Amino acid sequence: MRSSDGISAYDPDADHPFPDAALNDILPVLTSDPEITTYLDAQNVTAVDRMGYSDHGPKHIEIVRNRALGLYTLLKQADVTFNGASQQGLDERFEPVILVLAATLHDIGHVVHREEHSYYSIPLAADLLDRLLGDRYDTETAVRLKSEVLHAILCHHTEETPLTTEAGIIRIADGLDMERGRSRIPYEHGGRGINTLSSQAIEDVRLKAGDDTPVLVEIEMNNAAGVYQVDNLLKAKLANSRLEEQVRIIAVNTKGDDGLVERIEL
Repeated sequence: MRSSDGISAYDPDADHPFPDAALNDILPVLTSDPEITTYLDAQNVTAVDRMGYSDHGPKHIEIVRNRALGLYTLLKQADVTFNGASQQGLDERFEPVILVLAATLHDIGHVVHREEHSYYSIPLAADLLDRLLGDRYDTETAVRLKSEVLHAILCHHTEETPLTTEAGIIRIADGLDMERGRSRIPYEHGGRGINTLSSQAIEDVRLKAGDDTPVLVEIEMNNAAGVYQVDNLLKAKLANSRLEEQVRIIAVNTKGDDGLVERIEL
């Protein structure tokens, strides 16, 4: 389903190609827990109010979480193997739990500082995970889940290499929040440079099953300058994600000056 702003939203009542009971149990907690929701608001103070950066608050988290689950669904439909939960001896039902926890908490380090925020996110998320997981699972399950979530949080930063498929999904999903007004490359106020043009050029991002890959990311642009946005952000997120062979990216410029549709594969 699509939400009011066009973002594909996870539907807990739909049929899914994976066990969803554990996911559906934890998801309402993540969207209503007072400590978590306050962190998501507070982290935006640094990113937006103090540094003039793009939104990294509740809406960003919602988008990343939904797109992580969208990627996961398409990959599961294609029988792609996941190794994070399984190598910890955890069964399949914990894969999407890892994803939603990591997607929700990956940016809370912004409350400390934008710079190096992925590293600051680790101790803050660890404290929250101790409470959330300790209330639901035995100690061994909680510790193993926590380790996988923290790894995925750390590896959304392109300086770190994901070692699990789950972490690769979080890395890519973070880069998929890139529509007009939501660019991960900051808009330059009053500027006319490539950053400004590209940040306003992305009209829509759609996730589909591909013909020759499990996932097709189709990006609709209103200006060819959007390629800069895709090439300098999403391409870097896809690199070394463990999912390079499973995800195909197509950028389409539908408003070329000559009336032709430009279709660019990255």
